[in-house]
Amino acid sequence: MTVVEKNDSLSGLATLDGATFLVNKPKGWTSFDVVKKLRYALKKVYGRKKYKVGHAGTLDPLATGLLIICSGKHTKRINEFQGMTKEYLGEVRLGATTQSYDAEYPEENIQSTDHITSQLVERTFSSYLGTIKQLPPMFSALKKGGKKLYELAREGQTVERKSRTIEILDLTIKEFDNPYITFTMKCSKGTFVRSFAFDVGQDLGVGGYLSQLERVAIGAFSTSRAFDVQELFDLLMQVAED
Repeated sequence: MTVVEKNDSLSGLATLDGATFLVNKPKGWTSFDVVKKLRYALKKVYGRKKYKVGHAGTLDPLATGLLIICSGKHTKRINEFQGMTKEYLGEVRLGATTQSYDAEYPEENIQSTDHITSQLVERTFSSYLGTIKQLPPMFSALKKGGKKLYELAREGQTVERKSRTIEILDLTIKEFDNPYITFTMKCSKGTFVRSFAFDVGQDLGVGGYLSQLERVAIGAFSTSRAFDVQELFDLLMQVAED
């Protein structure tokens, strides 16, 4: 039982020291919310007061999509999964910015986008293909002085961050319905799609933020093969009771 997918049987799980699960994170949940809920059920499965459970790559609370959850000895594979390429379906809202670079905070700096053409958008997007430098957003789980950046940001602090080298392997505009751009992206570990949305808005001179995001794949694993969180929780609790 290497990776447990939707429709896989969980029989025999209790005899193994852990497993890896594909989970579809719902909007409004933090990645830790998912870990916490499944850890509760897995502790019941194994009859332990403490049990290792972790995720292989944070998804923002407003984002949905694939989260890989590792438990027990499988937590040693977290770095392996984190290193895999990620695929996203996202939407940029042009003509405004937000403090968080997504829809968590209110819109600011609202501007007209009437002059923005599809050709201009396509030219801007094409400049991001390949290996580029990207500045992580303040609202991120990266740490500075032992404290997460988003914690500092919510205290009103802005600290210096270093640009990171990332790679955008594929970037396709699915639709431009001004002021919204729907796109797909395949990218390397460490890519912040919110920073991409913000940068695109700056390049176009009107501002922008990430209005929607779904992680559709990690490596060869996709959301179509992932459990609903509650569905997996219920199945684990059933294993615990058997």
